Amino acid sequence: DMNRRLAATLLIIGTLLLGGCGNDYGIDQNGQKVAAERLDKQWLVLNYWAEWCGPCRTEIPELNTLAEQLKDRKIGVFGVNFDNVQGEELKSASEKLGIKFTVLAQDPSELFELPRSEALPVTYIIDNKGKVREQLMGEQTAAGVVAKLEALQAKN
Repeated sequence: DMNRRLAATLLIIGTLLLGGCGNDYGIDQNGQKVAAERLDKQWLVLNYWAEWCGPCRTEIPELNTLAEQLKDRKIGVFGVNFDNVQGEELKSASEKLGIKFTVLAQDPSELFELPRSEALPVTYIIDNKGKVREQLMGEQTAAGVVAKLEALQAKN
């Protein structure tokens, strides 16, 4: 049947097109797929946190504020759990710390070639070409990160 064959062909083409667009960032802490266009070709603030990390806990409200402030500026704020906890465990850890921004269940460190950090918290600023521009060690403030971003973007 012609229609069935056409549908199958379109499905294959559609899949190929989707596969060709951007990176696969997997899902967030709520099991929702993270759209590539939220991370590709824009500036990112990527924060690694863990439940056992004291400074991470005090830093989260600052990062929530930062995410809110950067929303209109097309700069994404994303979290990654350092211990790579998944599923329900990731959801509950994120809730316990009061994280309001998107947490990536899949660690994107290979995609961005991030230098491995043994200390937490650590925050990376990644530019719109996917290049790491800054590795911020220790607790950050919203104002501090915004100032860093502005300085880096001015240099761009």
